[in-house]
Amino acid sequence: MIEFDLTLKRGNFNLRAALRSEAPVIGLFGPSGAGKSSLLGILSGRLRPTHGRIVIDGRCLLDTAAGLDVPAHERHIGMVFQDSRLFPHFSVRRNLRYGYDLLKAAERRFEFGQIVELLELGRLLENKPHQLSGGEQQRVALGRALLASPSLLLLDEPMASLDERLKSQILPFLRRVKDETQVPMIYVSHAINEVLDLTQQIAVIQDGAITAFGHFHEVLRDDRVLALAQSLGLDNVLNARILQHHPALGYSEASIEGFPLVLPLMDVPEGSVVSVVVPATNVALSRGPLQGISIQNQVPGTVTGIRTIGHRALVTVDTGVDIIAEISEKSVRDMGIALQQQVYCLFKTQAIRPLGRYDHTG
Repeated sequence: MIEFDLTLKRGNFNLRAALRSEAPVIGLFGPSGAGKSSLLGILSGRLRPTHGRIVIDGRCLLDTAAGLDVPAHERHIGMVFQDSRLFPHFSVRRNLRYGYDLLKAAERRFEFGQIVELLELGRLLENKPHQLSGGEQQRVALGRALLASPSLLLLDEPMASLDERLKSQILPFLRRVKDETQVPMIYVSHAINEVLDLTQQIAVIQDGAITAFGHFHEVLRDDRVLALAQSLGLDNVLNARILQHHPALGYSEASIEGFPLVLPLMDVPEGSVVSVVVPATNVALSRGPLQGISIQNQVPGTVTGIRTIGHRALVTVDTGVDIIAEISEKSVRDMGIALQQQVYCLFKTQAIRPLGRYDHTG
């Protein structure tokens, strides 16, 4: 459980953030300058708030009213930043063991070899950071944070400096950390698809205040959140099971909640589960299945939400998983789209972007 109620005043910036949650992963989502990094700085102990209280798993780390402020090095909070911040003169092995060797044996939550295997770092142990790719550096930074046996892991936009190819390599490791280590995480990003790939529990921060917290599709009922999500690019993150590859035709056959999907050719074993992104702007709606059309993916569902921003409408369709379509207000009117109506979500194969492999075995 994590609980905090914090105030920070610095110049013209005011942070007023409060939250209480038992979610294993919280996605902290907001635009640049909203206060995400400042909040993480306070939680980690690197930044002192004007007023506030922090409790993690029943342990009070900060209570300004009582004069309590546990030093950063005693909070047992791991940090992973945008840049890996590895020690350049250390090997991967020495970087990983930096915090690990400072702990007594009884304080170690994980064995060195366990984390090396989890993050597939064995072949890199004797390398120096300059010999690693950006994705490999971030895996080492993640391993170093885990080997310090944190009670909470803070990830401050850890993939902001990586290209799409490297992001797709890192996300599966983050999911594996979430599933296998049980270390609570706060994952910060202004890319909503990254957050949704790890958790549906979203805290939205705007102008220094947490304006909403809860399940993503519930949070979207707040007009401010909806407008923010739309302005930053609203994506659907879907987990699909690979059924068969068709290399000669350049596609992979998959399914989601029992419905067939046609994906771009994926380089993963058949039976794997992969995460893919479909931008809401690339989802069209129809009143029924269409014949004689080049759009391969037509997924049926029920309309559960219709929200309008300007002359654009965000229509939520329950297909077994929620899919959001961003269409014109005119289309909603002309089609007579209403709540509980049966519709089909249509999207081209070329509109689908792989986000990363979800697991090894499916």
